[in-house]
Amino acid sequence: MTEGVYVLPDALAARTRRPIKAVVLAGGKGTRLAPYTSVLPKPLMPIGDRSILELVIGQLRDCGITDVTLSVGYLAHLIEAVLDNRPDDGVDLTYVHEEEALGTAAPLRLVDGLDSTFITMNGDVLTTLDYTSLIRHHRRNRNILTIATRVRPVQIDYGVLHLGSNGRGNRVEAYIEKPKMNSTVSMGIYVLEPRALSFIPPEGYFDFPDLVQVLLKADERVGAYRYDGMWFDIGRRDDYERAVSAWTDENEADEPASQVATGSA
Repeated sequence: MTEGVYVLPDALAARTRRPIKAVVLAGGKGTRLAPYTSVLPKPLMPIGDRSILELVIGQLRDCGITDVTLSVGYLAHLIEAVLDNRPDDGVDLTYVHEEEALGTAAPLRLVDGLDSTFITMNGDVLTTLDYTSLIRHHRRNRNILTIATRVRPVQIDYGVLHLGSNGRGNRVEAYIEKPKMNSTVSMGIYVLEPRALSFIPPEGYFDFPDLVQVLLKADERVGAYRYDGMWFDIGRRDDYERAVSAWTDENEADEPASQVATGSA
């Protein structure tokens, strides 16, 4: 009986909720991934036989999200050419164009119809995260903004000194060579309520870290969704190369053994 009390409201709410919309940010220049990105926008970098952006759209579709808006800028014509010529996958794509660099939050000003819970994400994120679970977590916690997070090790390429205190600041008490530290970082994937848009200034450059700071200052509810599965932020060349290798290995592991053997022959 207790279980029914909680399940029934969730089921009723699901029937009346509007379909989730997604905004994918694909307007950046990707300068850290040069020289690749001098001729190809970062979201079109290939992973296997498809681009990152095609994989992202396919994953959103698999979670039931078929209303997707892309915010484009740099080499937008290439992105539109690739996506507009893809096989029919049931996803309704629209585009908004950044005439100047706006950051990661300000482009939401350009998108119409964000009048219910929606998801927004960077167009260069490769992950196996289940967006349905992320959205469910967001709603159950009644957040205005939920940030998908991942623990990521950060390698410090220097010897780190622990210095003394209490008047002995010049005395070395410990020395650690190139330590690795774990930090909880944003995955570049967010779920928002429409009310969060009112905290974005009407003009100018504005990033998601800026939006988070404004919401926290206003004592709004900002939550985190912790994820420990595959995630790559394709920001640098070594990140991209690791992502290609990991994604290929993951998909080969999911194939029947005979197909893997045939493909590697």
